[in-house]
Amino acid sequence: MPLKYLSLYGSRGIKIVKGEGQYVWDSNGNKYLDCHTCHGVAFLGHRHPKIVNAIKEQLDNMISLSTAFESFLRDEVLTALERIVPRRYNYVYFLNSGSECVDFALKVARKVRKKVKFISFTNAFHGRTFGALSVTWNPKYREPFKPLVPEVEFLKYNDVNSLDKAVSEDVAAVIVEPIQGEGGINPATQEFMKTLREVTQERGVILIVDEIQTGCGRTGYTWASDMYGVYGDIMLVGKAIAGGFPVSIAFLTDDIGSQLGEGDHGSTFGGNPLALAAVKAGVDVITGEDVPGRARVMGSKLMSKLSSIVKDFKIVRELRGSGLMIGVELRFEPKPVIECLQAGGVLALKAGTTVVRFLPPYLINDDDVENLSSVMSRCLNEETTRRLNVKTS
Repeated sequence: MPLKYLSLYGSRGIKIVKGEGQYVWDSNGNKYLDCHTCHGVAFLGHRHPKIVNAIKEQLDNMISLSTAFESFLRDEVLTALERIVPRRYNYVYFLNSGSECVDFALKVARKVRKKVKFISFTNAFHGRTFGALSVTWNPKYREPFKPLVPEVEFLKYNDVNSLDKAVSEDVAAVIVEPIQGEGGINPATQEFMKTLREVTQERGVILIVDEIQTGCGRTGYTWASDMYGVYGDIMLVGKAIAGGFPVSIAFLTDDIGSQLGEGDHGSTFGGNPLALAAVKAGVDVITGEDVPGRARVMGSKLMSKLSSIVKDFKIVRELRGSGLMIGVELRFEPKPVIECLQAGGVLALKAGTTVVRFLPPYLINDDDVENLSSVMSRCLNEETTRRLNVKTS
């Protein structure tokens, strides 16, 4: 019997064979503006030459190396990261994926705090491994795999009033996304983030800020934390930081990192030479090409263009986001619109239950914005017409 691929994401029905910048091509030669970007991984573009060259050079030197050994490359990466990481963080730990990074942070919180309980929020998404899944809200993801990590409470996102009572001294950590990605492109309010930081600091509770999707300039700021002026005790980074190469990073304050020691965690491939080379090049791209500034400008243009379109469609409930992290909330499940966009040469993805999510690379240009907006307008019009016909038939 031939092997079958276990398709747990479902199939989009096309075979992608090439990526370059903000575009991908399928096996039939069709070109797409990629606003899916592997759930936001390719924010720095597909095959950015600086990152590709850095990985190629490292391939000629060394591929595998345990972090038990020192390396000049790791020293260089740490120096590079100092250019973009908030000064409050003194320790760095390299892993391979967002879920891994979340699991690591939860472990650290329990060891340092000597407490068990975690607090997360409605519509939160932090990953699908047991620890990360335990602080992910959607029951659809959680229920088949229970029992999960115990002592997790979900509070209503952006509900300031719930924080004072729930965030007690018995809590190990609170984990939060400044803008919820998978949950529906839901930005936190300034008051919510400020109060959350004040309450956790007052009670000695560790605040974990998950910037795995929001980081690296996507929101128009290097970190969404910069937008709020609120920083966690642990900041989690992944997806875009290495231009598509698998890597995640946990940044920790001195009082937390200094309490960890040999054997507290491990990762065979975490911090491998290829990942480090890609991270170093990724930082060069983020700083050298003003990625946050570009995302801010192009995101504003795209948001403005979409805003002028969606106001004419009653099937659209809301447009929201920041920088190049944009969601269009519909009044129904978004699959037909996403399929229409794909047929029109634009790849997008779902967020929450009713949101079309756009996560384009920072490289998108004015023509791309016009093209995306035009296709979106046509798809909304077609879906509106289809629903009217169904209703009257």
